Amino acid sequence: MKFSGKNVLVTGSSRGIGAEVAKVLAGYGLKVWINYRSGAAAADAVKAAIEAEGGTAAVIGFDVADEAAFVDAIKTIVDADGELSYLVNNAGITNDKLALRMKVEEFTGVLDANLTSAFIGCREAMKAMRKQKFGAVVNMASIVGESGNAGQTNYAASKGGMIAMTKSFAIEAATSGIRYNTVTPGFIATDMTDELKDEVKATFTSKIPMARFGEAKEVAEATAFLLSDHASYITGETLKVNGGMLM
Repeated sequence: MKFSGKNVLVTGSSRGIGAEVAKVLAGYGLKVWINYRSGAAAADAVKAAIEAEGGTAAVIGFDVADEAAFVDAIKTIVDADGELSYLVNNAGITNDKLALRMKVEEFTGVLDANLTSAFIGCREAMKAMRKQKFGAVVNMASIVGESGNAGQTNYAASKGGMIAMTKSFAIEAATSGIRYNTVTPGFIATDMTDELKDEVKATFTSKIPMARFGEAKEVAEATAFLLSDHASYITGETLKVNGGMLM
């Protein structure tokens, strides 16, 4: 994979898909800024794993939903490296509940953590990348943002909004040489899905044509492709990584 930039910020990269994205991008030669909100030890472990493989990484802790903190973080990166080449907005939360029982603050809380934070990142990345007339952003959405899901009205709205928002950013940034794309993972094997009962896993798997959960590395490689020079004429697109579950 070929990259013209030299560094990347991956939000929410102390664990799960974000950690794998960080490791894969470091393996391609990028300096990776590992973001966490509360898992400092886990972020340090990801950094150590990257460095053990000969990669370069730095840890930067901040809450992506805090606008001032996000702005300061990108300034810190640009001051340290002279640029921000790539951004992966991966951080997010869930707060599942049937819509009839969901309070407004439970709805907006997930939107703020998932969608508003990605907006801040996309906006601030554009400001930094316009100066160099180059850059790429990948927003990590979800199959739920395309299909909806019972009990996840708030999460589905945040991820569906992310897909539409990404297209708008792609239009506004295209003439500045900046690309915005979205990845929508399906059911991916992580520490969260490991906790599901076998019968629940079997029910989900039966709906997937490839008859298995995806691996975090498969999502990470798709993300790397969209950031790379190999996707230089791709912007405003949504890359589904779901084993054929939603065609």
